[in-house]
Amino acid sequence: MKPLGINRIILAVRDLQKAKALYSKMLGATSHDASWTGAPLGMDVAISWEAGIELCAPMQGREKDSMISGFLDQNGDGILSIVFGVQDADAVKEKAEKVCIQALYSVNYSQQEIDDHLDGLFRKYREWFMNSAETCGFTATIAQIVPK
Repeated sequence: MKPLGINRIILAVRDLQKAKALYSKMLGATSHDASWTGAPLGMDVAISWEAGIELCAPMQGREKDSMISGFLDQNGDGILSIVFGVQDADAVKEKAEKVCIQALYSVNYSQQEIDDHLDGLFRKYREWFMNSAETCGFTATIAQIVPK
């Protein structure tokens, strides 16, 4: 099973609008709102598929309980996670667990969620967020994302 490369880099930012404007001016990146994915974690999210970046900021009013607030307080804006594309996310997650890197949480979107929120771009969207920061220096995300 070969890795497919880096899918995208997830960046923690304090100001989502400012970050979107920066990457738009610098790279010509177009961001798509994906806050529905981060809302349970207290985050606003924007993804630029063509630039390979995902921006995450604490939701207004949830700065204290947002999943990334602690990261931002400790590190400032920066790389939160690197998303590695793989052919089989579940198999790679199992391999990671064998070397003591445990899963933190996962997403596995239905086709309806993909169609409704991700412009129907994919046939499969499965990710595992791994507890790899102490080992790798960042959170590794394992992604099985199959385009249509």
